[in-house]
Amino acid sequence: MRAYTLSEWKTLPHGDGEGCIPPHLAGQIAALAKASQFSGRGGSGVLEDHRDGLKARGVVGVLAVEGCSLEILPKIEVGQKEGSSEERREVRKRLVHMLAVALDLKIETGRLTDLDWQRDTLLEILIRIFCDKLTEAVRRGLPRRYIGHEDDLPRLRGALDVPRQFTRHAANPGRLACRFDELSRDIALNRIMKAAIARLSRMSRNPANQQRLRELAFVYADIATVPVPALDWGAVVIDRTNRPWQDLFGLAALFLRSRYQTTSSGAGQGTALLFEMNALFEEYIGRLVARALTGTEFRVALQGGRLSCLTDLDDGRSVFQTKPDILVWHAGEIVHVIDTKWKRISARIDDPKQGVSQSDVYQMMAYAHLYKAPRLTLLYPHHEGLGAQEGVQARFRITDRETVLETASLDIADERDRIARLFRILRSDADGDTPVADERIEAVHALSAW
Repeated sequence: MRAYTLSEWKTLPHGDGEGCIPPHLAGQIAALAKASQFSGRGGSGVLEDHRDGLKARGVVGVLAVEGCSLEILPKIEVGQKEGSSEERREVRKRLVHMLAVALDLKIETGRLTDLDWQRDTLLEILIRIFCDKLTEAVRRGLPRRYIGHEDDLPRLRGALDVPRQFTRHAANPGRLACRFDELSRDIALNRIMKAAIARLSRMSRNPANQQRLRELAFVYADIATVPVPALDWGAVVIDRTNRPWQDLFGLAALFLRSRYQTTSSGAGQGTALLFEMNALFEEYIGRLVARALTGTEFRVALQGGRLSCLTDLDDGRSVFQTKPDILVWHAGEIVHVIDTKWKRISARIDDPKQGVSQSDVYQMMAYAHLYKAPRLTLLYPHHEGLGAQEGVQARFRITDRETVLETASLDIADERDRIARLFRILRSDADGDTPVADERIEAVHALSAW
C-alpha cells in the first residue's frame, strides 16, 4: 500500500515518480476528501485537486482508499529538516499532545519508540494508543451495571409486578410477573468500545494494530453490535466505579463522533480521520488558558459571551451573535478577550500590520464594544520568522478608547512548561513585563501534565 505524507498548504504533485501520486489515486483521495464535513461548499476545504497535484489546506489527519493513504500534518516548526522523517516524527508528537489537551485526555506515549513515531501515520499511532489502553483495561475486567428486567418466571425473582400479574396471569398462577435487576456487561459503554474496535479494524493498515484489534474484538464477542448512529452516548455515566475508562471513552468519541474531526467509511469510498486545525488550536489554547489561571482570582469561559451585534428594529430580535473563543473574568467583569487564529503572522519589521486580517481586527473591535474588556488578544502559533521570543508581538490602542489590542504567539513546538509560558503572556502588563511572583510560576509548573 502506497503511503504519502503532506504538510498543510503544501502540494503533492501528480506522477509516477518518487514523491508523486498517480492521478487515478489522487482522484480517489480527492473524492474522499470532498465527502468530508470540512470540504466546504466548493468541495476543496480539505484538498484542492489541481491539474498538477493535490494541495492540502487547513485540515490535517489521514485519508485512506484502496491501495493508498495520505497523511496531512500541520505546519509546525520543530527544528528538523523540512520534509524529513525526523520532522514528521516531531510534528506527530506535537499533534497528539494538542489532541490530548483539547479532548482532556491522558494519553501515555511512553511505549512508542522514535521509530514508531517516524514510521507510523498519525492514525496508526492513535490506534496503537487506544489498543494499549483498552488491553490494560479489559485485563481488569469489563465494566458492568445492573440492568432492569421484566420476565414471567415459575418462581419469584426480585419483586412481583402486581398489575401485570393480575392482568396477564390471573388464570395462570403458575407464572409470576417478576421485576428484577441483573448485573450485565452488555451496557452502553461496552457497546461503544465494540463499535470503536470495529471502526478501527476497517481503518487500520498496520499488521500489529490489526492483530491487537482482532484480539480485542474476541473479548467483546458477547456484547451487542449497535450501529454508530444508534449508540447511546447519554447512557454512559463515568463515576468512581468505572473511572479508569474515562480516557478510553474519550478516545472512542474521538474516533466515532468528535466535533474536531470526521470519520467516514463506505463501500469502495475509503476511510478518513480529519481534524480542522482552527477548531483544534482554539480548544487547545482555551484549555491551556484555563489551566494557567487555575488557582488565581480569574475565571475562564470558552465560547462564551454570545452577545449580538445588532437588534432588528421591526421585531426586536438580536442578530449577528458573537462567540469569542476565550473570555477571562475578574470580579464579575470581563477583563480579557482572546481569539485564536491558526495562521502565520509576520514580524513587525517586515509589515507594521503583521499580515493580520482586517476582518479579524473588525471582529475584535466588535468585541471591544460589546464586552467592554480593556484587553484584547489575537493569539497565533509562533514561528521562527517572528524571532526567538514568543509572547506579545505588538500592541495597539483602539482609536478613542483605552482598550488595548495586541497580537501574541505561543510556540507549539516548544515542549517546556507550556502552561507557565502561557501564564506569563496572560499576566504581562501594558509594557510587556510580567508582575507575577516566582512562587506562582512554580505552582503553575505543577499544573501541567506535559
